[in-house]
Amino acid sequence: MVGMMQRICVVGPCGSGKSWLASRLGERLGLPVVHMDRLYWKPGWVEGTQEELRAKLEEVVAGERWVIDGNYAGTLGMRLARADAVVWLDYGRWVYRRRLLWRQVAGRFRGRPDMAEGCRETFDPEFLRYAWDFEKTGGVALREALAGVPAGVEVLRFRRPGEAAGWLGEGQKFRPAPRA
Repeated sequence: MVGMMQRICVVGPCGSGKSWLASRLGERLGLPVVHMDRLYWKPGWVEGTQEELRAKLEEVVAGERWVIDGNYAGTLGMRLARADAVVWLDYGRWVYRRRLLWRQVAGRFRGRPDMAEGCRETFDPEFLRYAWDFEKTGGVALREALAGVPAGVEVLRFRRPGEAAGWLGEGQKFRPAPRA
């Protein structure tokens, strides 16, 4: 079934591996990969506006083939309206919390391929607080949006990283994306 998908949304908590999975899907299916963080953020951690994000995203979702990773609940409806499938990384909080802490410590001062140029990984207490409380904040909005997935859009919900890797046909554990 993986091969039949042409427009895929990858969602889940911060640190769950959305970018890793989106990149693997893009490689496997020959689909362009778009990271919501790259659309939203400007160099040096300057936030874009919602209008800028929506304009960029409209252009992307108008395409016939893509993998888009990221939550951004305010624009999820735009993606879901055009998606064939949603891959939901609904892992236990200790999985993504551990990964996020590791990313913040190990990747300190390095860029990531899923981020805008000039956005180096830093130890950001405000972001960590948001991510730590994801179930109460972003998780609520994500679940509400996914409850309204249009008919015909397949939702693949993975509860453990091994399930996602197995679905991809990769008998390996999660590996962080290479650093830029």
